[in-house]
Amino acid sequence: MNTPHSLSLQQARHLHLAAQGLLRPLAKRAVYQDLINCISRMSLLQIDTIHVVARSPYLVLFSRLGNYPQAWLEQALAQGDFFEYWAHEACFIPRADYRLLRHRMLSPERLGWKYNAQWVADHQQAITELLQLIQQNGPVRAADFTHADNPKSGWWAWKPHKRHLENLFSAGELMVAERRNFQRVYDLRSRVMPDWQDEIHGISEADATRQMLMNSARSLGIFRAAWLPDYYRLKRAPLNDFISDAQAAGDLVAVNTEGLGEMWLHRDYLPLLETPLQATHSALLSPFDPVVWDRKRALELFSFDYRIECYTPEEKRKFGYFVLPILHRGQIKGRLDARMLRQAKQLEIKKLWLEETTRVTARFVVDIRRAIERFAAWQGAESVTILQVPDALKDHWPAQWRLD
Repeated sequence: MNTPHSLSLQQARHLHLAAQGLLRPLAKRAVYQDLINCISRMSLLQIDTIHVVARSPYLVLFSRLGNYPQAWLEQALAQGDFFEYWAHEACFIPRADYRLLRHRMLSPERLGWKYNAQWVADHQQAITELLQLIQQNGPVRAADFTHADNPKSGWWAWKPHKRHLENLFSAGELMVAERRNFQRVYDLRSRVMPDWQDEIHGISEADATRQMLMNSARSLGIFRAAWLPDYYRLKRAPLNDFISDAQAAGDLVAVNTEGLGEMWLHRDYLPLLETPLQATHSALLSPFDPVVWDRKRALELFSFDYRIECYTPEEKRKFGYFVLPILHRGQIKGRLDARMLRQAKQLEIKKLWLEETTRVTARFVVDIRRAIERFAAWQGAESVTILQVPDALKDHWPAQWRLD
């Protein structure tokens, strides 16, 4: 029996960041194919509409690709390189993985709040008429339909056509053909995926689950078994059987990691054990980045206690509305609450916090300032304002500076 590799905690972090494309910055200016490769490496790109700074999917890509045209993401969706569906949450997913999620579309009642079977049953005629309208006149947005008078807010108060569209989307009868101003444009599945036939291209749910677990293993790089199902929200996955079979096939290798015990390494990253990994990348991460979207994993692997507070009442927030973790050379060393003042062309950082173990070195100061400046410039900012910083940084940065 082979003796498992022994890794330091920092080695494990580096392997995970290598798998996620965050160990080193891109060596050249990004081209369109880099975006395709980036999302494929992550398996999923979570969608969120909050835009106090760049919306999350664009930010996740920027953290890995650097300065790239945001229009590339819409182009990739419109060209069919990716599709939208429920995976971790609402996500952009490589088109080749449509078969992995198809069983969810065929049993949408298992999606919980994302599909309302009673609503569909109660509105069959209206839903049928909506499908006929799309068939005859082409794709639609929810904004194409008038609002009913309703003073309530929230998803439960959506106008009827919005609810029809979302239920049809969850059931796989409609797909997102493109986005306009980040609004979903819905079209018939038969037009978005004209070649798909369930009886020919479909696979069993068991096979799909195994492949999603393998995708998760590859995208995480290194992981504890308990971390694996969360990536695609696989609540009833046969995890022990998958691990045993994948190890026997040589797809997963057992490793012992300092402070975390037994972990599993995907075979694609075995060559990285042969040479020391150096983390040279610094970036601001989205709250919905795969590196931090599993809060327990972020705590165990990076000792980073994090939660997103945009859905928390303001008076109960510990940090802020849309707080971005600060990645610095293989570690998460702080967080900041920022917003983009678009008319003023200014990035405003309300407050920046450092983790207790963070040492403020000259390199750290330079790296993080450059990361902030790249982040701001990519969004069209001409200046950066920081309203509150830790005492350790006060002598290093001005309260405001212009970008070159």
